[in-house]
Amino acid sequence: MESHIKSIQEDAIVKPFRVSVEGNIGAGKSTFIKHFCTFPDVDIHMEPVSEWCSLRGHNLLELLYKDLNRWNFMFQNYVQLSRLKTQMHKTKRRVLMFERSLQNNRFCFVEMSHNNGQLLDVEYVVLCKLYDWIEQNFDIHLDLIVYLRSSPEVCYERIQRRRRPEEITMSLSYLKELHESYEEWLLQAQTPAPVLVIDANKELDEVRQLCFQNQSYILGHSNMHLNPVMQSQLKKM
Repeated sequence: MESHIKSIQEDAIVKPFRVSVEGNIGAGKSTFIKHFCTFPDVDIHMEPVSEWCSLRGHNLLELLYKDLNRWNFMFQNYVQLSRLKTQMHKTKRRVLMFERSLQNNRFCFVEMSHNNGQLLDVEYVVLCKLYDWIEQNFDIHLDLIVYLRSSPEVCYERIQRRRRPEEITMSLSYLKELHESYEEWLLQAQTPAPVLVIDANKELDEVRQLCFQNQSYILGHSNMHLNPVMQSQLKKM
């Protein structure tokens, strides 16, 4: 009996409740995740932006936004590696929460880039094959997706305010394309996990309140399998 209990406890450590926080650039993902940084049972991981901006002297994000056609394949390859490291992170905490996922990379960014002609057919095939191999050889499952749903216009305004150097050349049209890709992936297609949609157009205090209201779902205390997509004020943006 004791060995059985120990086995269950070890399994719980190996397999935390995985939460991916998704949303457009400027939707407020980092702010949302920071809300949970004081929770003792939550292990949080932000996107490794500083790593992408300083890879042996190269700023991958800056290169990407300056020339999407030239640098997209390289960037998506490296991001896929970054996300694999995050999702396979071993933790003793009950919840592993991270900013964007491998699934996001494959079914949102890669699809959008290929559809827009920013990835050659052969580059697209290579990225898809790599993802398929990862999925077959690693446990990258998600337990919940939190979609911070914000209009491209609101995201663009926030990006202009925060003035990150690598985002200066980002256009509203790019954010609109990314928004449509998110909508298709999380609201129209079959998703890899239940999706909790939060209206991220709201002010920060209101978003925090929505976090509090949905905390039991976000931390895996309540089951969402009977309601695959929970959404607040879902409407066309």
